[in-house]
Amino acid sequence: MSTETEDAPDADAPAAEGEAADVEALRERVDELEEQLSDAAVETDDDTKSMVIVATKGTLDMAYPPLILASTAAAFGWDVTVFHTFWGLDILHEERSKDLKLSAVGNPNMPVPNAIASLPGMDRMTTKMMRKRIDDNETASIAELLDTCFDMGVEMQACQMTIDLMDYDEDDFYDGVTVGVGAATALERMADADVQLLV
Repeated sequence: MSTETEDAPDADAPAAEGEAADVEALRERVDELEEQLSDAAVETDDDTKSMVIVATKGTLDMAYPPLILASTAAAFGWDVTVFHTFWGLDILHEERSKDLKLSAVGNPNMPVPNAIASLPGMDRMTTKMMRKRIDDNETASIAELLDTCFDMGVEMQACQMTIDLMDYDEDDFYDGVTVGVGAATALERMADADVQLLV
């Protein structure tokens, strides 16, 4: 009778193979999670704020708010769009923007009552007074604010419907103005923006 016995199967071999498979699956899961974290980090790096301003008025006093807000936000690195519609188009018109007027009527902060403000020539006088105040305080002009906005990448949009309605010539707008923009495009931009303002 032989005293030699057949080698018993190694009971640890299947366990080792199972552990190796588990380690490999764990490594794959870690790689997958690292990739997801990397993608998330890329997304959070692009956290630039955005703002859309709708400019509807073309008087001297109402041209300042959208331009000041737009240039300031752009200085902070925001993505800024100003959609000009109706009288707001005058801000983008090279000739009209140089002669924006201030209405003396209907403004309760004017130092003259409406009865006097409605007299002929009062708009011209109040505009002249405001321009003098702007110069005396060395406040940036509309042209300077527009240049700043263009230089900082603010997108100045002109409403196509209003261009047609007012019979404006697109060539009369400043270089860099985006024409042919409709309300649907403006709304789409607004929906994605962090801040939306109507001026």
